[in-house]
Amino acid sequence: MQDLLWFLLPVAAAFGWFAAKRSKGKVGSCSDSMLGADYIKGLNYLLNEQQDKAIDVFIRMLEVNSDTVETHLALGNLFRKRGEVDRAIRIHQNLIALSSLNSEERTDAVLELGQDYMKAGLFDRAEGLFKELIDNNVHLSTVLPLLLDIYQQEKDWQNAIGIASQMGFVGEQPAKSVIAQFYCELAENARARGHGLEAASLLKKASEYDPHCARARLILGNIARQGGDYRAALEAYEQVAESDIELLPEILDDMHICHQELGTTKAFIDYLHDAITRYAGISPVLALAGILREAQGSESAARFIAGELGKRPSVRGLSRFIELSLSRSEGAAHENLLILKNMTDQLLENKPVYQCRECGFYGKMLHWQCPSCKQWNTIKPIHGVAGE
Repeated sequence: MQDLLWFLLPVAAAFGWFAAKRSKGKVGSCSDSMLGADYIKGLNYLLNEQQDKAIDVFIRMLEVNSDTVETHLALGNLFRKRGEVDRAIRIHQNLIALSSLNSEERTDAVLELGQDYMKAGLFDRAEGLFKELIDNNVHLSTVLPLLLDIYQQEKDWQNAIGIASQMGFVGEQPAKSVIAQFYCELAENARARGHGLEAASLLKKASEYDPHCARARLILGNIARQGGDYRAALEAYEQVAESDIELLPEILDDMHICHQELGTTKAFIDYLHDAITRYAGISPVLALAGILREAQGSESAARFIAGELGKRPSVRGLSRFIELSLSRSEGAAHENLLILKNMTDQLLENKPVYQCRECGFYGKMLHWQCPSCKQWNTIKPIHGVAGE
């Protein structure tokens, strides 16, 4: 309450100034007397913390004209920024209802009201107002990103594509790369419905907008693997790593499955050896250690991990090394290893795995759109001792 009081005092002063300006030259008149009475009444409401009544009085006092429209717009904007959305809506609705506004003033008020509705979560009303502005070709640089934000929140990817197609950039990202992500979203939806051909067609469009879209290759690989076309899946997965090596941890398990089905595990081992030279993280090391364990036993796998840990220190790698060593230990050594394993597991338990390269958001799972800054394809695995 106290914060709002200090916020409204300057507003009251501004209204007093406009009121005085309007009444200049009318000393002693009836209207001037009423004006002074209303202003004092508004101040009394304000000082008695009856803010709603105070605002009603001040707005009623300040006649809307070419000198005061900007003041009404600014006041509504201030209320919206403070979270007082109902008040902002009321002010901007009153402005739009006036027939005395010129076209520029009206479009300014429509833009503000649309943002009020958006802030209130009334997306359908905001959408209608933003479309009106687009049809009139006004405020496009402001309206297009706002409307795109609505469609993204509603997961209306088709309309999002239509709006993004009118933009050169979405935030700081090229619009074409973002549109490719929208097509990937549509493809994921089609795939979930069992419409593989439709999904493949949508992914082709994604690649047309962004030839380096690793996500499109990843989805194609998953579709091919689930359909039993393991060679096509492997080709797609390898293209994922070529487009974005940071996605390597996401594809290794699926690649292993494909090679097992094709009986080409030796080729996968060669691929992992090459990946280790290109990727600084621990995931390809752990994948290769798993194969070594199956083929040559825990001791060989543990020796391999130990050799790599000197090059790329990793809690995950240490945890796997301890796990492999447990099967070959006994007595006090076994107990000590159990303690160390428990400690590494606790260190990893609540550690985030991914981080947004733009805003620093941390997460335990891969998001294609950052939940915090809303940028696309900016979340990558965390590297370092506690990460990759």
